Amino acid sequence: MREPVTTFHEGVFNGRRLRYAATVREAAVPRADGEPGAYVVSTQYLAAEQGDPADRPVIFACNGGPIVAATPLHMGGLGPRRIAYPDDLAADPAGFPIVDNEYCLLDVADLVFFDPAGTGYSRVAEGVDAATYYGVDADARQMATWIEGWLRDHDRTASPVYLVGESYGSIRVAVVSELLTALAEPVRVEGVVLVSQATNIIETCWRPANILSYAVSLPTLTAIAWYHGKIDRAGRTLDDVITESSHFADTEYLSGLFQGDDLPAGERERLAERLASLTGIPAGRWAERNLRLSKHDFRAELLAEEGLVLYMYDGRYAGPPAVPEPAGEGSFSARVGGPVNPTGVSAIMDALEPAIATHLKDFLEVGRPGDYRDMAPPAEGRAPADVWRWGATSPFGDWPYMDSIARAMTRAPAMRLLICTGLFDLTTTIGAARHAVRQSAWPRERVRTAGYAGGHMMYSVEASLRELSGDLRDFVKNTPGT
Repeated sequence: MREPVTTFHEGVFNGRRLRYAATVREAAVPRADGEPGAYVVSTQYLAAEQGDPADRPVIFACNGGPIVAATPLHMGGLGPRRIAYPDDLAADPAGFPIVDNEYCLLDVADLVFFDPAGTGYSRVAEGVDAATYYGVDADARQMATWIEGWLRDHDRTASPVYLVGESYGSIRVAVVSELLTALAEPVRVEGVVLVSQATNIIETCWRPANILSYAVSLPTLTAIAWYHGKIDRAGRTLDDVITESSHFADTEYLSGLFQGDDLPAGERERLAERLASLTGIPAGRWAERNLRLSKHDFRAELLAEEGLVLYMYDGRYAGPPAVPEPAGEGSFSARVGGPVNPTGVSAIMDALEPAIATHLKDFLEVGRPGDYRDMAPPAEGRAPADVWRWGATSPFGDWPYMDSIARAMTRAPAMRLLICTGLFDLTTTIGAARHAVRQSAWPRERVRTAGYAGGHMMYSVEASLRELSGDLRDFVKNTPGT
């Protein structure tokens, strides 16, 4: 194994000047037989002179994919340095600077970014097939085992632990929370944060017979139509129209969908007119489609007269019509995102690779940025997500991952849950997050949801990053004893 590389820095976080150590560290993760299965290389930021380390919270953060490195959370919003995304959506990503991140949470917690085996600098052990970890259970066990080892190696087994997962990473941390709280000596999991949660993604998949998907998606369609000025905005804030759309979706709209062909013609016409006022799509289009308009039809039609299609992960962006997904109709990205739009929000992603390379070389001083992988390698010629082993079921057939959190919350009575959703995200929607809370059996008094004016990576909007950072800080500061 390689020796850890540590550098020392100083920064101002939430108005507090702090010294901290940044370490890129490799750790062996054993398999069930005790032999190393993977070598996880993580990046950690530990504040100096913050009292007894055993009492200081630790945030373990990861992204999704599956299966990608933690670069978006690391460089997009949570790390001590971040990409300064401009408000101009058409700006060239080559000009996005890296700046000190005043919103970083180092004033209240230490931060550790997890790159699963095959991503970042993390690799499987010699002779181990990388695809061994391409599945919900194996992937989650890798992270849980690594966290257990990290806490032990740093004498932090008594520290309050927070798990932050984005997109597929929300499924990962859901299962990890269950694994850690079920140990013979349970890890002190105080909180789980689901960023752009995917624990019940079936609710946002498009299926003609899945009437619930249309209802839970409607508030997001309304938010995006409001943003692009396609519905009446006079005296109506974004929160106003989302509240209005959510209530309509929960009541009249879902009832009308349930009635199907038995819905009286006059009522169908009335609902179509109401849907038009909430989405900017003409009532006639709603009526001819039996009041069903998928997210993918919406993104193609809202700006069709301008020759533009909305981007799936952030409906603020739009570009020329999409091209077919190379992996074909059956691919994971086709199932959750539809065809790839080559323009628009790719600016957010395009800025990440050069940013992490610069950060690794100049700030963390580890060198070899070319060896850092944003995504795990293909298996059998296919993307990891397309050979992913979901187990007995998948999020496209059921949503068992909410149950993992419920079991963890039962075992850890102090554990709380925060769900953070981008209001313009067409992939993991605000309606699906609301539905997850309602259908989860999670103790409601320990659950909070929050929406932000952005997309899947809502932290790319500085105002939303400021709000997200404040919510996360309050979430961590409410840890008993801190």
